[in-house]
Amino acid sequence: MLQDTYNRPLRDLRISVTDRCNYRCTYCMPFDEYAWIPRAEVLTYEETARLAQIFLGLGAEKIRLTGGEPLARKNLEVLIRKIAPLAGLKELCLTTNGAYLAEKAAALKSAGLVRLNVSLDTLEPEKFRRLTKRGELGPVLEGLEEAKRLGFRPIKLNAVIERGVNEEEILPLAEFARARGFAIRYIEYMDVGNANDWNLAKVVSKKQILAALGARFQLREKGRQEPGAPAVDYEYEDGGGEVGIIASVTEPFCGACARARLTADGKLVTCLFADHGHDLKSLVRIGASDEEIRKDIEAVWQARRDRYSEERFVALNASRYQPREHSKMEMIVLGG
Repeated sequence: MLQDTYNRPLRDLRISVTDRCNYRCTYCMPFDEYAWIPRAEVLTYEETARLAQIFLGLGAEKIRLTGGEPLARKNLEVLIRKIAPLAGLKELCLTTNGAYLAEKAAALKSAGLVRLNVSLDTLEPEKFRRLTKRGELGPVLEGLEEAKRLGFRPIKLNAVIERGVNEEEILPLAEFARARGFAIRYIEYMDVGNANDWNLAKVVSKKQILAALGARFQLREKGRQEPGAPAVDYEYEDGGGEVGIIASVTEPFCGACARARLTADGKLVTCLFADHGHDLKSLVRIGASDEEIRKDIEAVWQARRDRYSEERFVALNASRYQPREHSKMEMIVLGG
C-alpha cells in the first residue's frame, strides 16, 4: 500500500478540470480578473483520464471533479464517460456551483455520474448576488430540482458559513435540505489561498453550527464515513436526513487525510493549503510510460509531510498565526 511519511494512504483524488468560474465568490476568488491558465496548458480529457487510471492503480478509490466551475468546461460528459468505467473506481462525484446544472444534468447522468455536491451558501436572492458577484439563485434551484428528478443520489449541499455574512442561514438551509431530500454539509470558513482576507473572527465553528441546529433539531452523531473523510456526519433523530460539518479550522483532521489533488494544468498537489504542485503534465507530454509516471507519483506521496491544519490549530491557540505569512495556491487552481 502506498503511504506517506505519516502512514496516510492515497484514497481520494480531486481533479480540477478548469480554473475558470462564472462566479466571483468572496471566500474563494474575490477578484474580478485572474491570470488564467493558458488553454494549451490545460490537460486534455484523454490526459486526465490516463492520469486518473494511474492514481487508481496506486490505491485511489474515489474521484471528485472540481474547478473553478467544472461545468464551465465544454463537454464535461466526455471526461465522465472516460473515467466512470475505470477499474478500481468506487465513487465518482462532481462539485459544482449549480449555475449550469439544469441544462447539463441529463448529459452528466447519461455519461455515468450519479453523485453531486452543489455549493449553496444562501437562500436569499439578493445575498446570493452579493456573495457570487455575478450569479442568480434561480438557476441553481432549478438545477437542484432537475438533478433530483433525474435520480442523482446523493445530492449534497455545501454551505461555507462566514460570520457577518450568512450564519443566520444555518437553519433555513437545513430546512430547505430536509424538505427536498438533500444532505447538507456546513464548512468552516478556511484560509485557502491568499485572496480572501481570512481571519479567525470570521469563522463560525463546528460547535457554534451545532448549537444553531440544536435550537430546532435533535441530532445524533454518526461520525466520519471513513477515517479520512473531511466531514463529521450527523442524522436527525426524526429521520429527516443527514448533516455533515467540515471543521478544518477548529477540529483539524490532517492525521487521516488521504486526498491528492490534480490541477487543471497537471500538477499533483498533496495538501489543500500547499504553495506548489508537482508537474505531471510534462511527463505525460514527453511520452513517459505509465510506469514512469507511477513512480513519480509514488515518490511525491511517500515524501508527503503535509499537516497544515494541525499546525495552524497549534499556532492559533498560541496566538501566533499570521495568515499572510503563509503563501498558498488559490482555490480556483486547487479545486477544493
